[in-house]
Amino acid sequence: MILFDIQEPGETESYPIGKSIGIDLGTTNSLVAVSSNRQPVIIADKISGKKILPSIVAFENNRSYVGNDALNHSTYISSIKRLMGRGIEDIRGLHLPYDINQSSNQNLIKLNINNTIKDPIEISAEILKELKKRAEEYLGEHIENTVITVPAYFDDAARVATKNAAQIAGLKVLRLLNEPTAAAIAYSLDKNESGIFAVYDFGGGTFDVSILRLEKGIFQVLATGGDVELGGDELDKAIVTHFTDQKLNISSLQIYLREARKIKEYLTGNTNWQGEILNKKYSLSQIEFNNLIKPYVSKTIKIFKDVLKQAEIEINDISEIILVGGSTRVPYIKAALTQAFGKQPLDTINPEEIVALGAAIQAEALTYGSDNILLDVTPLSLGIELMGGISEIIIPRNSPLPTQQKRMYTTHSDGQTGLKIHVIQGESEKVSECRSLAHFELKGLPQLPAGEPRIEITFKIDADGILTVTAYEKLTETKQEIEIKPAYGLKEEEVLSLLQKNNII
Repeated sequence: MILFDIQEPGETESYPIGKSIGIDLGTTNSLVAVSSNRQPVIIADKISGKKILPSIVAFENNRSYVGNDALNHSTYISSIKRLMGRGIEDIRGLHLPYDINQSSNQNLIKLNINNTIKDPIEISAEILKELKKRAEEYLGEHIENTVITVPAYFDDAARVATKNAAQIAGLKVLRLLNEPTAAAIAYSLDKNESGIFAVYDFGGGTFDVSILRLEKGIFQVLATGGDVELGGDELDKAIVTHFTDQKLNISSLQIYLREARKIKEYLTGNTNWQGEILNKKYSLSQIEFNNLIKPYVSKTIKIFKDVLKQAEIEINDISEIILVGGSTRVPYIKAALTQAFGKQPLDTINPEEIVALGAAIQAEALTYGSDNILLDVTPLSLGIELMGGISEIIIPRNSPLPTQQKRMYTTHSDGQTGLKIHVIQGESEKVSECRSLAHFELKGLPQLPAGEPRIEITFKIDADGILTVTAYEKLTETKQEIEIKPAYGLKEEEVLSLLQKNNII
């Protein structure tokens, strides 16, 4: 069972030539997979034989080092996915294991890694390059086309940043696929089942839950929710905070976090841990660990229940709860889900591999075609600012993708010749509590009394979740269109420069 690309209105169907790969660009670990005749496989490193690539990058002497090779360096970057599509204001006040370098673009995050200045998009591109190389060695041919998975709750800015990173890595993104949806695709192919399924995706940096209906070749996402600041990293930080209340420097914090991750993994199969971190002795029992992470797990269960309400689904209507992400290996999480919902969650497919497998199946479908349909949704509401700082939703969250909605507006002053449009994302009625995506202006309006001009504003979201906004004044046929690119992302000339630097163009 594979999926085909839903065409936008007016588009003709065409498929790329050559193999396409599926990539799970994860916060903690990344994987690449390929599917042939609906049989997906994870591609292992040719030398080490390891399937998982740690999402860690180091720079030294004008060279980049990715994965385990990066750990041999004193300074490296991990969990870079958490900074994708974010600006300086988003991280202000957070104690991060990064050396933040102030950029000329006040909103753009730049990191200083061993005196090499890079932004999150460039760092993510290094991980994608390594996965691309791995796939090319395995397949023995040049690879360009890919499906990359993203958290269902990734906003527009993070999705644009992911596509930019792929472009810099020499990859063409056929589709950005939500991680829970990718997992459902892989599960459905493996089990060939129909029904309503919940995908509980607790990864290294983000949490998502999606409710999907699988029936007669149709994959329909009913509702999705999550938190992009809730993942395995929070469990690691809880261990570090338990051990020490000191404000650690960047190097020490990285060491503590690395050891905390090992302790977390150790306690999934053992009752007690004892050891040293930076010459200090510590101990932690599985019971203590469970108490440390209980607030985070409770938060995921609350989100899960909220998404069930959005989908208007009762837990008894759910056929299976599918586990995704490395954090779901923690025994306490499985036990908490079972207690909360009265269902034993399912992890028969490796929860760390299932997303990449689903991405590969979708990549094959978009390359060679399929008879099945994938109907995904937008995770967050989109709208504009009205007078008084009030937001008006134009596309509600959980709207099926692709989608297009139009609204009619007018001027509020006599002789007004321009209209400023503020595009926002979020659920609050107050603009101040929503995320600002873009500002643009429709100029050249006819000088008419207030209320007479007819201005049509169109929001269009493609299958990747990327938003385009158009403003059109009907009397003069004045039109302005903008594809939302956040101010804290790379500018077009910066992307072009990086493509030239990497010999992509």
